[in-house]
Amino acid sequence: MTAHWQVRPGPPGTPADRQAARQTRELLAGELSRAREAALAWRNGLAALFAGLLGFGLVKGRTDVGKLASPYDALVGGALLLCLLCGTLGALLLLRAAHGAPTGVRLPTGVPAPAAALHLGDHMETRRTVRALTRGVALTIACGALLVTAVALTWYGPEKAGPRILVRTPSGVVCGTPVRTGDGRLLLRTDAGEVAVRLARAEAFAAVEACPASPSP
Repeated sequence: MTAHWQVRPGPPGTPADRQAARQTRELLAGELSRAREAALAWRNGLAALFAGLLGFGLVKGRTDVGKLASPYDALVGGALLLCLLCGTLGALLLLRAAHGAPTGVRLPTGVPAPAAALHLGDHMETRRTVRALTRGVALTIACGALLVTAVALTWYGPEKAGPRILVRTPSGVVCGTPVRTGDGRLLLRTDAGEVAVRLARAEAFAAVEACPASPSP
């Protein structure tokens, strides 16, 4: 037996129902503009934050990444590359949230378009705007964190070891990092401390990458 459905009008709307419908319509009508205003505020705030971070990065410190010991030099390079990628994507998403996509507006079918269809289109655009704003803020903060990490590694990372000098004298071999010369002496920094070698007694000099573990006499 086939069931028959009957549609009957519901109860008449109360003043509270009409007030709720009016407020809902007003919220839907202005939600896109509010989302764009919030995106503009976030964009300006993050731009000010990055201006401060760039000023922080200009504070005097080690400026040559090539002087860092391995693998800190590679870590700084990777952090700067990720910082560039996150900053670029974050900026594009913030611009998308603040100003919309560079595409034309598609109107619903039917001229004139019904108000409900227009509100639905604005609501979907608002959701896309909020999603772009959220992702843009996250990527921009990640960009700032990577920038601070790269600067910190550049400042506090260990310096690449300089060349070693091996000096052969009648009393043995001295190997270390040159510190200075003066009064006919060469001051070397060795594992045992600083050692002064008289140049007049030196038999041979050699530049080495690393000092031998146990110098031979």
